[in-house]
Amino acid sequence: MTSRRKADELINQGRVSVNGRRVERPGDSAIWGLDTIEVDGVKISAPSPRTYIMLNKPFGYVSALSDPQGRPIVTDLLKGIKERIYPVGRLDFDSLGLLLLTNDGEWAHRIAHPRYHVPKTYKITLTDQITREALDMLRKGVELEDGFSGSSKVTLLKRASGRTLIRMTITRGKSRIVRRMVEAVGSSVVHLVRTGVGILELGDLKMGSYRLLETHDVEAMKKMVGLV
Repeated sequence: MTSRRKADELINQGRVSVNGRRVERPGDSAIWGLDTIEVDGVKISAPSPRTYIMLNKPFGYVSALSDPQGRPIVTDLLKGIKERIYPVGRLDFDSLGLLLLTNDGEWAHRIAHPRYHVPKTYKITLTDQITREALDMLRKGVELEDGFSGSSKVTLLKRASGRTLIRMTITRGKSRIVRRMVEAVGSSVVHLVRTGVGILELGDLKMGSYRLLETHDVEAMKKMVGLV
């Protein structure tokens, strides 16, 4: 794999061919895996099969492929997956729930990027009985140290034992944004579970378990982010 800029340089140098014919200019089309693509006469291997996974992430796992502190990483939970896959965006060390993993770079990029406004839904337990005014502030959006949070959809689910359970849906991707929004209105998070990403829902998937996404789920998410 190489960057687009480097690939353009290789093409301009006349070093790339498709199906035996030299590529004349950047932008010419080819289908990786179907067409024979060569650089300096060496065939480029076909891409690995695309894999799309939904994991119910437990507490205490890092959403990364490695961790300098030696903490468990989410791919430790995957057994029998031969392809090298990686998390789509992040789910904090102390957060739980739905995490997607894949080896489809463009699919992952678009789902995680705020530009595509993919909704992400959370069930959140708060430390107090949050006020109606604070809930309205969350819905309208709040100012954070790195800018406006954006609006959110908030539903009050339950008040009990001095705490509040809410459902919150956002479309922004700032670091720890849900926790910071809650703190900005004077409350704090005890427990946070991501239950949905786009059209995908965690459902009854057990903690620490995962499943391969169905083809129709993958295609629906592609449609949501403009890939089909």
